Amino acid sequence: MSAVAHPMFVHPLGEDAALIPRTPDLAEPYHAVLSANLARLARWEPWALSEGSVADTAGFLRRSAVESLDGDLLPVLIGVRAEGGGWRLVGSSGLKIDRAARAGIIGYWIDESFEGRGLVSRTVTALLDRAFGELGLVRVALYTETANTRSRALATRLGFTEEGVLRRAIAFPGDHRDQVVYGMLAEEWRSRG
Repeated sequence: MSAVAHPMFVHPLGEDAALIPRTPDLAEPYHAVLSANLARLARWEPWALSEGSVADTAGFLRRSAVESLDGDLLPVLIGVRAEGGGWRLVGSSGLKIDRAARAGIIGYWIDESFEGRGLVSRTVTALLDRAFGELGLVRVALYTETANTRSRALATRLGFTEEGVLRRAIAFPGDHRDQVVYGMLAEEWRSRG
């Protein structure tokens, strides 16, 4: 089960969902939802080709927490209200921050059974608000494999500009795939109202 009873902090995404800080104490529920989605995520992400242990997941979450404390990462989990209270983890997102360049790269994934509910759109919107607000970034990029039509549609829907294709940029075992890059500038995000 990927339920979290009472996280220390949540950022609401409406009444039905919230962003929860991605911290090491959530290793077991995060590992459960990640493991349930690895086969599907492996179509797009080389890191998803092998399943690690709960200890590996905890190590990843500790590294994320350090990056967060250093101001280099805004790591969050996507939660939906669980029956009986608390939150059910259904995905993950993060904003990798290059403070010197005042730029970021956003990434995300969602449990297959929660696709199409607007959760990723709301998550990316919240992260872009933070990136171009409090964090003062000038630019945020979004990278995806060219065949990932859902991610490409999300980028277009949120107003990102397709900036080009990085040929054979994603290394899979025995294969290299093209990656498309989308960009959003602070003034473009602010002009959307």
